Amino acid sequence: LPVRSITTDNGPEFAAHEIIARELNTKVYFAHPYCSWEKGAIENMNGLIRQYIPKKTDFRGISRLYVKSIIEKLNNRPRKKNGFRKPKDMIKEKIA
Repeated sequence: LPVRSITTDNGPEFAAHEIIARELNTKVYFAHPYCSWEKGAIENMNGLIRQYIPKKTDFRGISRLYVKSIIEKLNNRPRKKNGFRKPKDMIKEKIA
């Protein structure tokens, strides 16, 4: 499944962005500080995740099993912008 591009903030988790871009054969773009609208899909996903994990939660108390259950719920949640199709079904279509 090709990655067309990656848009991120300037956080340390993308310090190796050049390696990531090369390995995925894609371009990496950086949003301007405090401009969350430049990465709307990320902010939307953050909002969905916050339904399960509120801000300021200590992640040391969250199990891998709980994270997997959140991933499963979000991947099975129909999205309006995709014609109410589930991300999981869309991924299956792409790799089939």
